[in-house]
Amino acid sequence: MNSIEMLEEKIKTLESLLAQVQEKHKGSFAVSAKIFADALKSGNTVFWCGNGGSAAESSHLAVELIGRFKNNRRPLPSVSLNADTSALTCIANDFGYDEIFARQLEGLADKGDVLVVLSTSGKSENILRALRKAREIGVVTIALLGKGGGPALDLADHAIVIDSTETARIQEIHLLLGHTFCEFAEMDMGFE
Repeated sequence: MNSIEMLEEKIKTLESLLAQVQEKHKGSFAVSAKIFADALKSGNTVFWCGNGGSAAESSHLAVELIGRFKNNRRPLPSVSLNADTSALTCIANDFGYDEIFARQLEGLADKGDVLVVLSTSGKSENILRALRKAREIGVVTIALLGKGGGPALDLADHAIVIDSTETARIQEIHLLLGHTFCEFAEMDMGFE
């Protein structure tokens, strides 16, 4: 297989997965996008977290709100729980790696906020603890998952599971969904 054939294969896979998202998850996406936008309209904060590549996406998506996405507008409250290395290393050292997101939520989040977790497996203990802590606080959770959703599927208030075992394709679609949440929120809030 040469590089062009590889690219064509990846595009076909992505097209198929996107069609599945459109067929299976339109309703879940619409509900999640409205919750996301309404939280921001009410002055609440959107928190994000993930591990590895999903951590990078979490940070990327958080700044789309606190900075800007498509339009120059006021900053919208958004925090990536994996962006503060001092907090991460302190909490991991003192309480264990599994607590890195839940501990920050406990200190920063309020009822009515939203937590968006990005996890290709839905199995990471730090993600599961964050979802449990969010429920305890009254934070609404949206989980962007893959590989069947794992235990996170049952802990999230709203979830979209990408029907793939290929991490890169799952993350590509998670980024599309996150960007669309941000764009919808800007439009819904009148920042056009």
